[in-house]
Amino acid sequence: MTRLLAVLAALLPAAVAAQTPASPPADCPHPFGLQDNMERVYQLQDAAGKPSGTIRQRVVSLGTEQNKKKTLTTNTVLLKHGVYDVKNRLQHQQDYTIRCRQDTTFIDGMVLLDPTALRSFRDRLFAFTPVPIAWPNQPAVGSSLPGGGVTVQVSSTAVSIATVSALAQNRKITGTETVTTPAGTFQCYKVEGEQSSSTVARADLVMRNAVRTVEYYSPEVGIVKAERYDKKGKLAEVQLLTSTGSGSAAEGRSETKQKIKVKKS
Repeated sequence: MTRLLAVLAALLPAAVAAQTPASPPADCPHPFGLQDNMERVYQLQDAAGKPSGTIRQRVVSLGTEQNKKKTLTTNTVLLKHGVYDVKNRLQHQQDYTIRCRQDTTFIDGMVLLDPTALRSFRDRLFAFTPVPIAWPNQPAVGSSLPGGGVTVQVSSTAVSIATVSALAQNRKITGTETVTTPAGTFQCYKVEGEQSSSTVARADLVMRNAVRTVEYYSPEVGIVKAERYDKKGKLAEVQLLTSTGSGSAAEGRSETKQKIKVKKS
């Protein structure tokens, strides 16, 4: 009996490890495994699984940052993020940075901002205040994650006009799941939360929307799959990782350019 118990005790850690997604080293030398010139492609789908667009992310550069005392190093990845329609026409494009230090990877909160939210404020000044979205390299089921996103103060040269925000909130790791996509099979953590957007012109003029989100996250890869639900709780959109590897710039794709005036702080 003693020998049997010893064998079971030896097998238990292996069984637990097989059910838990692997985590990268705590110092995260390469956030989400991104390398120079790597490209990742996501397909956007509607509730019925029909393609509705594409997201392409290409690594522009890798770098490092240090605090003033040079005691803490942050590894960085600059990404070019483009959203395309079903005919592969570029709708909007932006650069944003992923940062990783110690045991956490941070995605630029600007990625949540829908450019259409600012189209009604033409020829205005925009002051952006982003808060990075944290993703732990060693997640724990049942733990809560901090919120993030971006707030935009819209103004003219003389007066404040409105505050526009896009935020990820009430985020919690609720379990683990194996997710298979055209890019492969990944062991993921399931993260449930809420994504809200609002435009506040004054106290009595507020436009606000909030939807439920479910994201499947691999510490080694990043977001593998993301689901967004409408106000009635029905699935509205899916973002699915379809390929990852060496990429090229968005050559040959038509662009829709948007001019934005940014207020320098």
